[in-house]
Amino acid sequence: MAALIAVLIVLGVLALLALMLSIRVVKQYELGVVFRFGRLVGVREPGLRFIIPFVDVMHRVSLRIVTLPIQSQGIITRDNVSVGVAAVAYFRVIDAVKSVIAIENVRAAIDQIAQTTLRKVVGQHSLDETLSETDRINSDIRQILDVTTLDWGVEVTLVELKDIQLPDTMKRAMAKQAEAEREKRAKIINAEGEALAAAALGDASDVMMEHPLALQLRNLQSLIEIAVDKNSTVVFPAPLMSTIGELNSFLAREADAAAARAAAVKAGEAPVRAVTGGGTAASA
Repeated sequence: MAALIAVLIVLGVLALLALMLSIRVVKQYELGVVFRFGRLVGVREPGLRFIIPFVDVMHRVSLRIVTLPIQSQGIITRDNVSVGVAAVAYFRVIDAVKSVIAIENVRAAIDQIAQTTLRKVVGQHSLDETLSETDRINSDIRQILDVTTLDWGVEVTLVELKDIQLPDTMKRAMAKQAEAEREKRAKIINAEGEALAAAALGDASDVMMEHPLALQLRNLQSLIEIAVDKNSTVVFPAPLMSTIGELNSFLAREADAAAARAAAVKAGEAPVRAVTGGGTAASA
């Protein structure tokens, strides 16, 4: 009887041990790939799963997106400029079975092929294209990677150039180029301003030719602006003094003509403008 109890205890312990060895927990973001005696028998979904101890082997495969930094690569561009380019790639497993059977180490394989693809794609572009067309380069690298990685059950979702290191000599040359470009734009803007100012002055001179008094009014406005600064010395343009005298004589003639017209109206005659005064005014 004691021997039977001992056998039952041993069997119970073995059964409990077998149960513990057969229990597997597959997380929500994982899939379990099961091999039985080395042969693929299926995929286990997330949850509590059981396998046959010492017969079945389960490989857990994560389906989450993995971030893979691509270390800086020394690359010679198409225009023979040596640059250091670092990038980052994002990938995820879309076929758990292929990721286990087709490739031994998915992360290491993608790291190596990403480095070589980065070197090849950037080497086909000039330095200016590498700096300005990063989106197109990122798309080209991702498409080339997907052609290979899809056979491994892996999809590359995104590739981004993270850092582009230039030699110090190239940085100085680019700084000089940028400075020269800014100077060129400044000179062009200055020339355009001078052209607009010259056109505006031409229009103003045409107006002043049609209205001679406008020039004198502008001179008086300049004197007012000078007086605002409380200067002790005021400079009068030479033509101004003679013009003021002519203006006074013009006003006097106009006053005489107005008085003559008023007298003619009172006498019942038609108002006649003095030809001499109008001629003198016109000649002035």
